[in-house]
Amino acid sequence: EVSMDNPEMAFCTLANREELNPEEDSIHHCLYQFTRNETLSETNKLLCDVCTQRHCGPKNNIKSEKKCVYTNAKKQMLISLAPPILTLHLKRFQQAGFNLQKVNRHIKFPEVIDLAPFCTAKCKNVAEGNTKVLYSLYGVVEHSGTMRSGHYTAYVKMRAMNNHLSDLVLRGQSQALETEPVKGQWFHISDTHVQPVSLSKVLSSQAYLLFYERLL
Repeated sequence: EVSMDNPEMAFCTLANREELNPEEDSIHHCLYQFTRNETLSETNKLLCDVCTQRHCGPKNNIKSEKKCVYTNAKKQMLISLAPPILTLHLKRFQQAGFNLQKVNRHIKFPEVIDLAPFCTAKCKNVAEGNTKVLYSLYGVVEHSGTMRSGHYTAYVKMRAMNNHLSDLVLRGQSQALETEPVKGQWFHISDTHVQPVSLSKVLSSQAYLLFYERLL
């Protein structure tokens, strides 16, 4: 079923993905891989209702004849609605034989990230003509230990209230959004212990969860 007047637009993004050269072990590379264009062929062909009806006739004859037509197709997962708060959950485990093994390597992530290369060209809450969808980091959850046991800590940015973000959360729109990250102080929280830390310390952490707020 075609849900767009121009199906080819389904594979267009707000910003040119061809200009991206995401570094390995980075959050940009993760997003690029997650939203890459895939070809469905051979055993992964798509069941096409239109092709089946064209080949077998009306729908009421399809089940009786049990004939289905499969066709090659393209698949891509993109963001159609930019959220006020962006939460990224990193998969920090992998299959090792019959067991699960934790992935401990560092994944690079920026203070400000642009989601435009991962959004559809018709992203619903992005103003026409905008080619950037900026987000600013304000929280990180880190896990230390193994798959069986460990400890969670958090990095949180204390900053002034973002009124534009509040409008976006409550009403789904804002007249003006910021383009620079809100200034503030980062803190590391572990149980009842809280201490100030630098941005470089935050960006060097082994992130498990990342929290970003919408800027533009």
